[in-house]
Amino acid sequence: MKEQIKKKLSAERPNVVFIIADDHRGESIGAFGNETVQTPVLDSLAASGTSCRNTHIFGGLTGAVCAPSRACVNTGISIFRAMIGKDMMNREHSSVIRPDVRLMPQTKREAGYQTHAVGKWHNDKASFARSFEGGDKLLFHGMSEHTKVPVHDYDPSGAYPKEQEYIERTFSTELFTDSAVKFIEDYREDRPFFLYVAYTAPHDPRTAPEPYASMYDKAAIPLPPNFMREHPFDTGDMMVRDEKLAIMPRDEGEIREHIADYYAMISHLDAQIGRVVEALKAKGIYDDTLIVYTADHGLAVGQHGLMGKQNVYEHSVRIPLIFRGPGVPENKQELALASNIDIFPTVAGLCNIDLPEETEGVSLCPIFAGKSDGVRGIVCSVYRDTQRMITDGRWKLIRYYRSPLTNTGTERIQLFDLLNDPWETQDLSAEPANAGEIERLASGLALWMQASSDILQNKPVIPVTS
Repeated sequence: MKEQIKKKLSAERPNVVFIIADDHRGESIGAFGNETVQTPVLDSLAASGTSCRNTHIFGGLTGAVCAPSRACVNTGISIFRAMIGKDMMNREHSSVIRPDVRLMPQTKREAGYQTHAVGKWHNDKASFARSFEGGDKLLFHGMSEHTKVPVHDYDPSGAYPKEQEYIERTFSTELFTDSAVKFIEDYREDRPFFLYVAYTAPHDPRTAPEPYASMYDKAAIPLPPNFMREHPFDTGDMMVRDEKLAIMPRDEGEIREHIADYYAMISHLDAQIGRVVEALKAKGIYDDTLIVYTADHGLAVGQHGLMGKQNVYEHSVRIPLIFRGPGVPENKQELALASNIDIFPTVAGLCNIDLPEETEGVSLCPIFAGKSDGVRGIVCSVYRDTQRMITDGRWKLIRYYRSPLTNTGTERIQLFDLLNDPWETQDLSAEPANAGEIERLASGLALWMQASSDILQNKPVIPVTS
C-alpha cells in the first residue's frame, strides 16, 4: 500500500531537478544546430523532451544581469515588481527579492516537496532561507575562480555569516555535481523532492579542466556570421567588466580562443549533468523526475563586437530551456515565444502546484498539451536605462536611450528580420517600407513598458528627431 501511494504521488507530483547554468546562450547546444559545440547529454535531454527555443530573459538594470534573471526565474515576476530598492539602478535592487514575494522553491516547499539547493544563489539570503530546507556547497557570490570557490554549508538559521564561508578547490562544476549526486543517492523520503542545481559554468574565467580544455582547435573554430571588430555605436555600457576581457577592436584569433574556451566549459558542464542523469537512473527515478535545464542569460563572445551579456541582442537575451519528464512531449523543439518569467508557472503546472496570485508569467503547458500554438504574442527585454527590445518572433525592434545617470548610450533604434537574418546583421530601420513594422512594435513596446512598471515607461520609444 505504501508503495502504491508513493507511485501515485510521483505520478501527480514528480520529483524535479532544476538545473540553471551561468552565461549559456540559447544556440550553443548541438541539438539546436550548433555544429561545433559537443553537448551529448543536453542533446539527449532535448531528444527525449521539449526544447523551448524562443525563450528570452526579462533583463536587468545593472551589469550583473545574472542576479535579476535568476530572480525572474524563481519568482515569475517582472524585476520592476519582484525586487526592492528605492533606486532601481543600484546593486541592492538587482539582487534583493521582496520579502512578500513567493518563489518557485518556496512554493514547492509549501506544497510538500523537500527543497534542496546546490551551488550559486546570487540573490539575498532571506529569499534563499524561506525557499530551501536543505542544501550543500552554497555560493552567495556572483562568480569566483572555478578552483577556488567560496561556499557555505546549509545554515538552518538562514544567517550564513561570512566567518562560516570556506574555500573549495574542486572545480566548481564537479563540486556542485558531486553534491547533487550525493543528494539523489541518499534520498529516502516518500515525498517528492525539488533539487535546485545552480552552476557557475560556463561563466569566466573559462578554465575548463582537461581533456575539455584541449577539446576544440582554437585556430579552426569558426567565427559567427555577426562577428565584428567593434560595435558601430555606444550601447550605453561599452566599458563594463565583460567588455574588457578581450582587446578592442576585437582580434579574430583572440575571439576564436575565447569561443573555444567557452565551448570547452559547456562540454565539461554537459558531462557533469550526465552524472546527475545517471544518478537518477541508478536510483530508479529517472522517469518519475522532471528535469529542467536553462540559463540565467546568454553571452556575446565576439558577436556584434561585444563580449558580455550587457545588451539585448539574441546572443545575450535568448536562453536554452529544456523540459524532460512526466507530462512533457518527446523530441519536440518549440518556437513559440516565451520569457524566463514563464518558467516557474510551467514547472508548477507540470507538478500540479497552485501559483501565487502575484505571478505574472504564463505557463507553457497548453503548448505541451497541444491546446495552443503559443501563449505570448510578443516578448520584451530590458537592460539598464539604455536599452529595450521587443520581438514578435519575426520582427525585432531595439530602442537605445542615452542615460542621464552615466551620460552614455545613443538615441536610436534598430530593426531586424529574425526570420531572414537570425544573426541580426542587417539593421532595416532606415527602410521606408518598414515604417509600419516599426510603428507596430514601438506601440507594443510602449504598452508593455507601462504594464510592467518599467522605469522608462514615460520615455518615447521612438527617438525624438529635430
